[in-house]
Parts: sequence; structure tokens; C-alpha cells
Amino acid sequence: MAVAPPGSSSASQPTISAARVYRMRFPGEPAVFRAPGRVNLIGEHTDYNDGFVMPMALGFATHVAVGPREDRALHIFSSNFDELCVHSLDDNKPAPTKHWSDYVRGVAGILTARGLQLRGANLVIAGGVPIGSGLSSSAALEVATAFALLHNSSCTLDRKQIALACQQAENQYTGARCGIMDQFIACFGRAGNALLIDCRSLEWQLFPLRQQYRIAICNTGVKHEVAFSEYNRRRADCEEAVAYLQPQLPRIDALRDVTLSQLQELGRGMREVAFRRARHVITENERVTQASGALRAGKMERFGKLMLASHESLRDDYEVSCDELDIMVSLAGKIEGVLGARMTGGGFGGCTVNLVREDSVAHFQKEIAAGYESATGITPQIYVCDAADGAGRLTEEPPA
Repeated sequence: MAVAPPGSSSASQPTISAARVYRMRFPGEPAVFRAPGRVNLIGEHTDYNDGFVMPMALGFATHVAVGPREDRALHIFSSNFDELCVHSLDDNKPAPTKHWSDYVRGVAGILTARGLQLRGANLVIAGGVPIGSGLSSSAALEVATAFALLHNSSCTLDRKQIALACQQAENQYTGARCGIMDQFIACFGRAGNALLIDCRSLEWQLFPLRQQYRIAICNTGVKHEVAFSEYNRRRADCEEAVAYLQPQLPRIDALRDVTLSQLQELGRGMREVAFRRARHVITENERVTQASGALRAGKMERFGKLMLASHESLRDDYEVSCDELDIMVSLAGKIEGVLGARMTGGGFGGCTVNLVREDSVAHFQKEIAAGYESATGITPQIYVCDAADGAGRLTEEPPA
């Protein structure tokens, strides 16, 4: 679970009990499901290129309380927004409305399209993943909703199919062309471990995280408005690079299949921006492979250097960093006991992830908070986290 020493903030569990709110608004006793947010240690913008990623699930979680209705409606109440939405299960048009309920109706729509007979439901959502932080609040909501709707309708679906359905819901109902990583780690997270995920085969391996090192997440407190449109543009740039290379490399399906030497030799006439996007993805996949070897061998200093190289590539080649993220990473690199730092998530704000020696965590929190506030005027939120389990049913909610 997240640790919240003085000067930091924790949202390891929703501050509002989904079950308690459910009992206030709807009849009956609900079942409650949780799904975690995530932090990606390394492997950014590779998942939608069939590449490799290494995330871990967090104690931050979204809870969904659910109970049955006799009609074909979903009555969805968000505790965070204090808002009730009503959606018909017979309305499955994937038209984004830019409203938080798109994620819920999207999951319902995709599950229905897959032939599952969903029952009407009352739902209460209590989100504990910081929104806009790059810690995947959207996937946590999707996955918790999927578990809740499936249970309510006495339907079964394996975790891999749940992850794929939730990814499809986000793609079609919100317009975000996300890859599979966020939904997959929300389903398959394992306490004490990072997961190396092959985003093409969906095979995965556990990598235990050594106890003498901690993962510290620093929230910059900013999320620039360009993030959504620029994310989709980056994906289009990658597809452009693949289309340029395919006549010369007909067996490739994604940048996952291209080596750096092939890009350098065959991509000389490619649009310069597309070339740099491809270079990031190709080198980032290499870094994830190297990082898994470093983690297995206990070479944490090597892992940290790969994190920094990832940030530099995201900043220079993929151009998804911003001043606030760069300041946070630069400050971390000057603090004793920090082995590595990088932006995490889609970019243009959100969080950095830092690998810190356990005996340096308190010093790190103090120094990074003071330095960032001095540079930006923003007081950052700092979370010191352990890897958590993936989604599941709660037998008892934590106290509010």
C-alpha cells in the first residue's frame, strides 16, 4: 500500500466508502470490487507498438459497489463527482461524450457486444487513483466496472479477456488509442512484484522488487491540455513509420519487429518526426529487455541508468515530456540515494517514478518537495509505494 509520511499525500484507498454510499442511495447490500492504478517502471509508449513494458500495480485503487436492478438500466453514481448518470444497456453506440461515464458505458457496451447478457445494475464508484496523474485512473475504473458488471450478471470472463475488453472500451468509447498495458496490470498485478509484459503475446513474467529499494512517485500537479490529442498523434506517427518501412521489410507488423540498425539504414527518407518516434520505441524496447536482466541480477544501479535514458528518449525523440517533468527528474538526479528517475505515463504532466534506496527515502521526499516548489511554485504530492495485487472482490471494505 502507499505510504504517506509528512509532506506527502496518500490515496491508497478511496476516502469515500463505495459500499456505504451505495447503502445510502440504493436498496440491498452491494458486492464491492477494486482495481488498482499502476506505475510503469520502464517501457513507455511501447505497448501500442506490440512492445515490452514493466509496470507494477499500486495500492491506489478504484472501488465499484454493485447491486442488481430489474430493468435494463445502469444507474451509476460517482462519489468523487457527486453525480448520478443513467444509461440504458440497449444503447451501445460508441460515441465519446468526454464525460467520465464513457468509461462505464464503454465497458458495458463491449461486454454486450461480446455476447454477454448483462443485467441492469446500480453502481457506486469511489476512485482512489489520482485523476490526471498518469497512474491510470481510467483503466482502474474500467476493470473494476467490468468485474462488477460480470458478477452482477452471473457471467464469467478470464482476466486476459477482461483486460482486452476494457482496452477496447477505452479505444472506442473515449477515443483514446491506448495500448493494453494499463488494463493488463490492473488485472494481473502481484504484490511485491513488477511484471514484464509482452504486449503482443500477452505473456508475462514476475520480477520481485528488492526490499532495500523503494519506488517513489512524484506528482507534478500539472496535466497539459494537449495530452489527449498528442497521445493519438504519437500513435499515428508510429503507424506512419511502419508503413514507410513495410515495403522494404514486408514481414514487419509493428515497430516491435524493427531493429535500430534497420531503422537507421532504411528510414533515411522517412519524415524526420516519424523517424524519431520510431527510434524511441525501438530503443525503449531494448531498454526494457536490459532492465529486466538488471533487475533479475540485482544490478539496481544499471536499472536506474536505464530509467534516466528512457526519460531522455521520451523528452527528445518522443517529445511527451514537459518543463515540470524535466525539472522533477533533474532534481531527483542530484539527490543522494536516488538510482534513477523518469516520467511515467502518457506524458505532458502527471508523475515521475523514482528508484530510491530505502534509507534515503525521507531525505528524498524532503529535498524533492522543496526543490520542486522553489522551481515551480507547486507543492508536489509524493507517494512511496509497494507493488499491489490486481483486481478482485473485496470481502470487507477498508474503513472510510
